[in-house]
Amino acid sequence: MQESIKSIFTESIQAQIAAGEVLPKALETAAMTMAQSLINGNKIICCGAPSNHMLAHHFATILSNFYETERPCLPAIALTNEQYNLASPENGKARERFAKQIRAFAQQGDLLVAYAINGQEKAVIGAVEAALTRDMKVIALVGDDGGEITGLLGPQDVEIRIPSKRPSRIIESQVFNTHCLSELIDAILFPQDEV
Repeated sequence: MQESIKSIFTESIQAQIAAGEVLPKALETAAMTMAQSLINGNKIICCGAPSNHMLAHHFATILSNFYETERPCLPAIALTNEQYNLASPENGKARERFAKQIRAFAQQGDLLVAYAINGQEKAVIGAVEAALTRDMKVIALVGDDGGEITGLLGPQDVEIRIPSKRPSRIIESQVFNTHCLSELIDAILFPQDEV
């Protein structure tokens, strides 16, 4: 059992090392894009597939409260899954779950942060499509090959693609990347003098 546990740790560490090799530029660009959107007076709207929806809420909470240092609140919200019964897969409207909320609340210049595992999640795809019709930029945190979401992104959007196919490793990396983005945004918007 202990060897299995050590193996899980090793796999997770190796996935983080691989991500550390390929993601710094995307993370830097994403942080700069989000900071500029906030400077321009826009808001950040977050959503996620059911398996990582909690990350969308976590990131919106960090932005609207604080990460590690007290600072002014930033305008960020997470779209809700509460309307699931109205847009459930059973009635063929899963793609509309977040899209309707974006059409209701988002404005041109706002920014969408979309979390997905493999980029094939219908609700997140619908959110990205709705955001693009609103002239919003998109930051997509995905894994595997990026799926359909990757094909929707334009040159002004940022893809943070975790180099893994395993959902557990992808989510672990997304948590880390969310905290990395939070720290970078704070450093850009509220630089602290070194003591």
